[in-house]
Amino acid sequence: MTSVEAAWAAHVEAELVTKDVERTLDTMVPDAHVNHVPVMTGGTGRDELREFYSQDFIFCQPLDGTSVFVSRTVGTDTLVDEAVYSFTHSVELPWMLPGVAPTNRRVEVAMCIVVGFRDGKVAHEHIYWDHASVLCQIGLLDEGSLPVLGAESAAAVARWATPAS
Repeated sequence: MTSVEAAWAAHVEAELVTKDVERTLDTMVPDAHVNHVPVMTGGTGRDELREFYSQDFIFCQPLDGTSVFVSRTVGTDTLVDEAVYSFTHSVELPWMLPGVAPTNRRVEVAMCIVVGFRDGKVAHEHIYWDHASVLCQIGLLDEGSLPVLGAESAAAVARWATPAS
């Protein structure tokens, strides 16, 4: 495991396993930024990120949320993960679906997470996903009337998932 991968693993553990806002922030440089690109949620700097992580992300995760790793590309100061995230929309997700009440519908979506590092810590996260696909799966868009797909697009990506080692 490279130092970039170790730094990312520590960050993900703090935010998603131990659910510790301050520990999550400690894995990041002071001027770090997070941008969930399709909906522009996240923040810049410790104060905004503390609010984001404590109010909109760490404690706003579906209980059945899972990720299937597809691929990883690692550079000296950048890491890119491709994964398929699956969950039941059973709780409010202000980080992904701001202002949308839970629909209790199942969602599977391919995601791409681009992470930059500086001084051994996370400097930025840019997270991308097909938001139209998510909106179709929760019933807010009619995939029959638009050139978008629902879970089928995530299933196509998941076919190329790398088996866990």
